[in-house]
Parts: sequence; structure tokens; C-alpha cells
Amino acid sequence: MPSDMFGSSAVPEEALPEPPPSEGPGLFGEAPPAPAPVAAVAPTPYRVLARKYRPQTFGDLIGQEALVRTLRNAFAQDRVAHAYLLTGVRGVGKTTTARIVARALNCVGPDGKGGPTVDPCGVCPECRDILLDRHPDVIELDAASNNGVEDVREIREQVRFRPSRARFKVYILDEVHMLSSAAFNALLKTLEEPPPAVVFLFATTELRKVPATILSRCQTFHLRRVPQALLSEHFSSIAAKEGVTLEPEALAMIARAADGSVRDGLSLLDQAIALADSAHAVATATVRDMLGLAGRDLVFDMMEALVAADIARALEVLGAAHERGADPAVVLADLADLTHTLTRLVAVPGLAADPSLPEAERTRGAALAAQLDIPALTRLWQMLLKGLGEFTDAVDRRATAEMILIRLAYAAALPPPGEVLKRLEQGGAVAARAPAAPSGGGGGGGLRAIAGGGAALAISEPAPAPDAAPSLAAPRGFRDVVALASGRLPVLHSKLVQSVHLVAFAQGRIELRPRPEAPRDLAAQLSAMLLETTGKRWTITLSNAEGEPTLLEQEKSLAADQHQSAREHPLVRAILAIFPNATLGPVRDERLDAYGLLAEAQAEREAEMAEMPDFAPPDASGAWDEDAPVTDE
Repeated sequence: MPSDMFGSSAVPEEALPEPPPSEGPGLFGEAPPAPAPVAAVAPTPYRVLARKYRPQTFGDLIGQEALVRTLRNAFAQDRVAHAYLLTGVRGVGKTTTARIVARALNCVGPDGKGGPTVDPCGVCPECRDILLDRHPDVIELDAASNNGVEDVREIREQVRFRPSRARFKVYILDEVHMLSSAAFNALLKTLEEPPPAVVFLFATTELRKVPATILSRCQTFHLRRVPQALLSEHFSSIAAKEGVTLEPEALAMIARAADGSVRDGLSLLDQAIALADSAHAVATATVRDMLGLAGRDLVFDMMEALVAADIARALEVLGAAHERGADPAVVLADLADLTHTLTRLVAVPGLAADPSLPEAERTRGAALAAQLDIPALTRLWQMLLKGLGEFTDAVDRRATAEMILIRLAYAAALPPPGEVLKRLEQGGAVAARAPAAPSGGGGGGGLRAIAGGGAALAISEPAPAPDAAPSLAAPRGFRDVVALASGRLPVLHSKLVQSVHLVAFAQGRIELRPRPEAPRDLAAQLSAMLLETTGKRWTITLSNAEGEPTLLEQEKSLAADQHQSAREHPLVRAILAIFPNATLGPVRDERLDAYGLLAEAQAEREAEMAEMPDFAPPDASGAWDEDAPVTDE
């Protein structure tokens, strides 16, 4: 080691020992005190509102009164289940509720001696560690990324051991519907018979994807969407805590865009607060631009243009909304929302005085509702829903919106289907009555033909009042006999309808030809049933004669005749010519019985009338000659 001129070695400064502490004033007086070290203050990271204002107790949950009431009663009665399934849309508090339940189960109170409580203290070590997501006995898993059977087997191995420090070992599985089928099956036995100190809390947005075997082993709670008014009130209180004011309409826009989700609404509120001006205020126009919404006045202007079939004005309003930055799909969604509001105003006029409605809905909305009716609004609603679906594959969203508006305005100028029918009838293109019944007994009056695929048609004429139902003790025909078996002997009834041909019928005697599929003891079954129901013995004879078609064959034949008769009706032909894509649906005849056939008494009467001559003979009683002179005698 090199030495200096005095023979001493050079020692690094960091290797020198620290000087001993001073024991008093030095030679030249008191030494100045050493400056205190300045502690570095780390900036507090910003926490989004959804995390900052996450509910910590059941009392903080909003809009879930039924859930809170049930859980409070369960804790009060010491009836806490071993598995809960929480379902609902995103952001309504499923995972938050599961964490509150975990704290309520394991809270020991400020003194460390408390038991399970519905109001966890939040200050004991168990509560604090659960809040910080670091408690060893509260395991939270994302089932979307831990969805295999091996992950569930690991849980099965863990539940065999008692909790390390808490009262209960709690497993929280978020998005549980993402588990595979094998994973669900591996969980079944553990979920059905878990150890006494284990509680499962599942959360899902897709309840229909959870197997029924899992649902049957859990208590299920449906967390509902939070109402818009409650969301507005909640967001207003949070904005006040943040020192920011929002206009009421701006709060309503955020609450409406949240669609019942507290978390989604808080994210939007966070974004709106970032746009506050120097006075810490957020204007309605700012939120409208942030959400990409058209002004409510523009939506009403567009609706008025559509109702008036003014295509140019509707496209002009859409252009103005586009210049403001509004998404064309959002504009149409706002139109659909306004259509729903107008439909409610038409159906329940008293809603116009509801103070919860915005001013525009109560004034301009009521005026629009007075010009519309339910059929027109229903057609507008259906066309808007179909148009919104077209944006999925749209290349140019504005062009898509313009085409939809043109269709809506064009359809508004068309007369409703009822008016089309009235014009056809008044123009003399259709007959006032339905055509006569065909020889098969079908068709004719009393038909109601339903046309599907875009058109509907009703044709009817007064049907004769049916005769009184026959007494069960005295069947007047074979169909009355078959009706006796309906509900009493369903198998026999089915065979009588499908597999039996009637050859002859008289009181106390029936002659039948059974089909090969009919049971061998059909005659004995029918005879026993008639003896029991009528109190008389009936003779049932089996024959090889052809007989009538089965009741099922008669029904099908009559239905075909009626359908053809309805299709040949002039009014139906006119409708099908106007709506070429329409199809004629099933024809219903109000005169038919339970077997789709004309009532026997009605059929007999029509047969008798068919056999009568068109004119009475000259020598008939009461006949007179039209050409004979009329005298006073």
C-alpha cells in the first residue's frame, strides 16, 4: 500500500470510523446541532372513485334492500349458509357483497372477543387484512383464469385443513360460470358437504351457464339494477365529497348511461369530474359531449320530422348531431328510448303529469303522443330495433343511420294495415261475406284466417250459436262417446280419435272398424267405460266395413278445405297481392268442437238445409207468385 511522506497509509473516507458523540461543548464553544434529516414524502397514488367509495358494510350497499335484509336476518338467527351464489349485471356489487360477508363472518371486534356480526367493525386485524386483500383464510379467485379441474382439485385439498387464524375459511370465486364442466363436477361433492369452517361465495353475470347441480347446492341472490333516480342521488353525494358540482341533467345523463351499474356510473363520473372547469363545476353540455350524445332537443326534432314524414329535415337533424360528435348508433338508441316514453304516454296519459319526467318529455313529449297511436309507435319501435342491429356489420355508420331514418320516414307516410283493409272493402274489390262452405263441410262463415310474414287478416261473420252441450249420460253421437273418455281414460281417448272408423251408431249400439294399431280389447274398454258413465250396457260390434274416416283424418281434411277456402277469399287474395311475402297461417273456425270438426247438431242442420230446394214449390203452404197482382184482400 503506498504511503505518504509521513509514512501513513491512505484510507478511504467511507472506511473511517464515525467520530464519537460529543460529551459537551468543544474548545471553541457549543457545536451547532446537526440538521434533522428530511423524510421523503411519497405522493399518494390516485384512487378511482369506484375503489375509493366501494361499500364497506351492508349499510353502504344501495339498491339491494332485499339482499341486505335476508343476510341480516341470517346472521341474526345464526343461519348462515355454506354456499351463496350472487348474480346480476356488472357493477351492481356482487364481489363487494362477497367481501363484506367474509368480513362479517370473521370479524372479532375492536376488543378481539366478538363473534360473527352483520356489522363488521373494520378495525380488527381480520377486517383490516380482508380489506387489504392479504388475509390467508380469505381466498379470492378469478374463475375465468382458474377454470380447470386442477384448480378445483387444489381447492378440495385446501378445504380439508382448518383456517390458519380466522374463524372461517372463505372462498370467493368471481365469474364462476367460466368454470369448465369437469371443474364443476369436481366441485360438486365438496360443495354439497363442505367442512364446517368453510364458506363458498360465488359471483356470476351469466346465471343460465351455471349447472343446475351447482344451483341446487347454493342460496342464490339476484342483485337487481340500481334505479336511475337512486344512482343520480348517489353520484351527487360523491361529487359533493369530491368538491365538484354537476348540473342535475348532467347527473341524469350519467345515471342513464350507467344502465343500473354503480361501477360503470362511477367510472363515467370520474371522467366527468376530470372535465370540470376552474370553478369545479361540470356542465350538461360537457357530459353530453363526453358521452357522445345528441341533445334532447335534437332527438325531439328528429322524432317530429319522422312523424311528419319529412326526410330532408330528419337528415338535417342527423347532420347537426354528427357535427356535435354524437355517434349515429347512439342517436338511434335515443330515438328508441323516446319511442318507449311516447308509448307509455299514449297508453297512460296521466304520466304526463309525473314530476320525475324531464321537462321536455312532459311538454313536447305529451304533444307528440297526442298525434300518435300504439300501432304506429309499435311499428316505429320494431323498425328501430332492426336498424340498430344493422350497425354490427356497418361500414359507414352515418350512411347506415341515414338509410334507417329514410325507411322510418317513408313508413310513417304509409297508411296502417287496418286502413288498407278498409280502403279495399270500400273500393268494392272484396265481398262483404265469406264464400259458401265447400261440400266437405269446411270453410264459410265464422273463419278467422291469420296471415303471417308481414300481414294479418281477419274474416268473420256471425256464427250460429252452438247447441247446448249433450248430457254425459246420453251421448247423441260417436263424438260424444269419445268426449266421455277425454280426461278420464287418455289412452282410450287417443285410440278412439286416431285408430277407429265409425261404421254405425245408435243408442245402445256402436259398430266400429278398428285399425291394426288399435288394442285388442278396445271394444271391452269402450263397453266398460260406457256402462260406468251412462249406467247402461252398450253393444260394441267390430266390423270389416269401410266406415267413416277417423276423427283425426276428418279434422285434417276439414282444416285443408278451410285453408283453401280462406285463400280463395277475394280479400285474402288482395292482401297477398299487396304483401307478396305474406303467408296464410292456420285457419280457426269458432264453430268447431274440440276435435276440430263441426258440432254434430250443426252439421246435421247444415245437411238438412243443403237438401232443401232453393225455392218452395208453388203448392207449398204460404207460397205466392211475385208476378201476381197485389190486392187488398
